[in-house]
Amino acid sequence: MMEPVLSLNGITKTFRDGEKSCPALAGISFEVAAREIVCIMGPSGCGKSTLLRIIGGLDSADAGTIDQASGNKDGKPSAAMVFQDHALFPWLTVYENIVYGLRLSVQNLPEEEIAKRAESLLDLTHLTAFALSYPHQLSGGMKQRASVARALAIKPSILLMDEPFSALDTFTRRELEDEVVRIRQDLKTTFLMVTHNPEEAIYLADRIVILSGRPAIVSDILQIDLPYPRDPADPAFIRIREQVTRMIRGKA
Repeated sequence: MMEPVLSLNGITKTFRDGEKSCPALAGISFEVAAREIVCIMGPSGCGKSTLLRIIGGLDSADAGTIDQASGNKDGKPSAAMVFQDHALFPWLTVYENIVYGLRLSVQNLPEEEIAKRAESLLDLTHLTAFALSYPHQLSGGMKQRASVARALAIKPSILLMDEPFSALDTFTRRELEDEVVRIRQDLKTTFLMVTHNPEEAIYLADRIVILSGRPAIVSDILQIDLPYPRDPADPAFIRIREQVTRMIRGKA
């Protein structure tokens, strides 16, 4: 495995409501290597999204550490997040949405560099013709492309994705899954993605991290050695899908 860009060490989280406590994560540890696509799976409600939010700095762990490869700003994770809801600003155009986070996160970046980076990402995500469109004028797939472009604009060391394609139709979902593989190839981006869909995980991932029910631990890590592009009708693909389904149900 290449040098890890992310190492989780004993991440633990308990939610509290007065005197009641609900343990969510119980010592989660694994690594993500540079240029890897890793999918996180597990039973519904096991804390997958909570874990992703902790990695992204949107929530805090009660115990454990998150280590990143050297060179990140202040030694902190250089991560960007794409949510299930595209979360685009409706009053901004696609172009303005892409550069918004870039202007906030990168101080004093010349406007020419901002424009160059935005134009490159518009081209990468096939949105150049829609640069001046507003979110309400876009299809669901285009909105998610714009969300991915906005996240990539800051050049994160790792892109976190929380079920970003779950609300899309099957055809659009597969199209965007192919975009993830292509972006990894073109930009050498590292992806860590939560999904409930075993087929999506196998279609995309180099490895699948499977969490148990609450309080979640890492119950298994499965290496996916199928070559890209992957065919869901391939008997080997089907066998792995059945294996993953059994693992999530705790019947492996």
